[in-house]
Amino acid sequence: MSAGSIVQAPDGRQVVLGEIGQRVLLVNPRVRVWEVRLAPGGSQPWHLHHNPYLVLNLETSPCRMDWLDGSPARFLSERVGGVVHRPVSPVHMLTNHGDSNYRNRIVELLDLGEEASGVPDRALSPARPVTGGLTPTEVFADEQVRVLGVEVEPGARHDWRAGDIPTVVIGLSHPDSDGVHYLGPGERHGFATDPTNPHTFRLVELTYLGAGGR
Repeated sequence: MSAGSIVQAPDGRQVVLGEIGQRVLLVNPRVRVWEVRLAPGGSQPWHLHHNPYLVLNLETSPCRMDWLDGSPARFLSERVGGVVHRPVSPVHMLTNHGDSNYRNRIVELLDLGEEASGVPDRALSPARPVTGGLTPTEVFADEQVRVLGVEVEPGARHDWRAGDIPTVVIGLSHPDSDGVHYLGPGERHGFATDPTNPHTFRLVELTYLGAGGR
């Protein structure tokens, strides 16, 4: 069931499914990255995830997740820069119950859902990325992905080269807070800032692909 599909709630209501985000920032055969942006009181419509996905928070506000099947609501309190990894899930909607704007990035892992075929075996010792003088910190890791955090000092520039694992680069702050970049194995990305402010980024390594994953 995709956006536009009609499903039936337990009380007999017919519900038209919406998209999982407001706009697509990046899409290729590996990942699809969405933006979700909710003003106070705003809601993301009923929707369904067909792929495992990551949620990376850019602006935080208390939110409530409701389930069409009537399961108890889930109350969310995320932190900026935090990462949540979720499996495919039943139809649900998200509402901003706070007084601040809410914004995130949803990274769909298409290889593990819609495109679930031909995923290479994971290498035991993949080549590490070349960090260009940055010191990454591990923000999140499980058996499928690893998320690194890097902070670039004011006025600095660093060239990052991905290792053998494809990587999605997501900016959390201006000037790259709308920027999403996909790096194939060995590809480079330049991190730069303005003269007065540091900038924070998250690097999502698709570790399930292993060495040589394209």
